[in-house]
Amino acid sequence: MADVATTPAPERRVQDRRQRRPEMTPEEKQFDERTLHIDRVARVVKGGRRFRFRALVVVGDRKNKVGVGIAKGVDVTAAVTKATEVAKKHFITVPLYKGTLPHESEAKVGGAYILLKPASAGTGLIAGGVVRTILEVAGVGNALSKSLGSTNKTNTAYATIAALESLAPANKWITRTTKSSTKKAPVAKAAPKKAAAKKEA
Repeated sequence: MADVATTPAPERRVQDRRQRRPEMTPEEKQFDERTLHIDRVARVVKGGRRFRFRALVVVGDRKNKVGVGIAKGVDVTAAVTKATEVAKKHFITVPLYKGTLPHESEAKVGGAYILLKPASAGTGLIAGGVVRTILEVAGVGNALSKSLGSTNKTNTAYATIAALESLAPANKWITRTTKSSTKKAPVAKAAPKKAAAKKEA
């Protein structure tokens, strides 16, 4: 009781508020969200130009899921938030094989052409720009890539997603031919020469 009496009233109020307030723990983000590109776009209206912002965002869980979204907003924050929601609605699952891609894949969107190749352990990501960011967020540890054609970031991002989507998991590979396919078709035997000679006679 002596401690309470000696504590000044303002400090006591602060202590009471802290005790009443539940401790807020910072929430861990489940997904890795990265902004690939922000552009300012204009629309001509009667009074002049109306400016808005367009954001290109990639979202992934660094395991095997990744998605790309694009959206517009009045300001940058609104555009990024909308694009993030779009990306989360369009998740794809990337079949990884020993930390890399299971096989080569390529895709073309617009003028952008993307080529992805698997790499051995320790190689890292040999990619740049948009492709590198998407592969990192998807959880690919080792891969080789080449971006050909257009350098448009939007088309490059969607081409990379299309290339990852076209990958087939290892359990669906066809590495052996079935027994039925290995059987040779019966060959028709030629008629004996003697019989053919008798018919001519």
